[in-house]
Amino acid sequence: MKSHFMYGIFITAALLFSACAGSGKEKEQAVLENLEQSAKTESEKASSEPSADPGTENIQEEKPKIVETDWSEHFDGLHGTAVLYDAAAGQYKIFQRKTAAVRRSPCSTFKIISSLAALENGVLDPQDSMRVWSGETFWKEDWNRDIDFYQAFRVSCVWYFRQLTDEVGQQKMQETVDQLRYGNCDLSDWEGRLNTNHNNRALTGFWIESSLAISPKEQVKVMKRIFGEKSVYSKKTQDALKQAMRLDRQIDDFNYKYMIYGKTGMGVAEGKTVDAWYTGFMERPEGNVYFCVWLGQIDEREVSSAAAREIAIRILTE
Repeated sequence: MKSHFMYGIFITAALLFSACAGSGKEKEQAVLENLEQSAKTESEKASSEPSADPGTENIQEEKPKIVETDWSEHFDGLHGTAVLYDAAAGQYKIFQRKTAAVRRSPCSTFKIISSLAALENGVLDPQDSMRVWSGETFWKEDWNRDIDFYQAFRVSCVWYFRQLTDEVGQQKMQETVDQLRYGNCDLSDWEGRLNTNHNNRALTGFWIESSLAISPKEQVKVMKRIFGEKSVYSKKTQDALKQAMRLDRQIDDFNYKYMIYGKTGMGVAEGKTVDAWYTGFMERPEGNVYFCVWLGQIDEREVSSAAAREIAIRILTE
């Protein structure tokens, strides 16, 4: 029985690997060969070990409870979804569950991940992070100057993070998204040529309406993996990210001020906003609340990442 159980684990691991690493005959063959060898080794080990106690093979971790919640009043007719995960309660609250499972371009919310990869790999020192402006005039005035990491994060300066991502490199970045199980883990369009809104490489990338995609619910899981109790990332890295993500507003209770950390993101196609995000977490002594709000295109009204942020704050306050 144990060998069958372990064989199932090896199959699951192989499938997860192939989901992030991509497909292809050579990769598929390598996965199958590794799987067969691992299963053979485990079978040999199992034959010399005592059997597990009856019934222990089928024990699984308890899945978090999911509560479908009506937050339509906060959306005021906008098309979108909201996902909250309360770590203390071990519970999800989701508005528009089907929409929450659909993968979209992460846009500038991915700056959390590119910053994480740069910090963990020694590419970024927040205290010595000034980059020199090329002199090119960009559409956003705040980008037209020399700028450091924290400033670039807060004004979502694309050219800064394009440079930072290139310095991390595709291999290290791939390792980071694989470890985080970040959506489809697809960095294949590294330069962002699939994004037809710009032909200026300083303003394109795999994370901007391109190959990489993630669902709102997956965004919440990624935030938990970075900032949760079981995070594998250093406190130094988490503190630097929190300083960059910290919202200049807070939710006041009678005895406590709840700090909110997050990042907006917005994607445009054919002149219309198709993705508007705000994702992050609220810090609480009893356990963080991780969240994501996504808004999509709607004919009658404009959507924005600022609107997504306001919806998130209202929901968190509630």
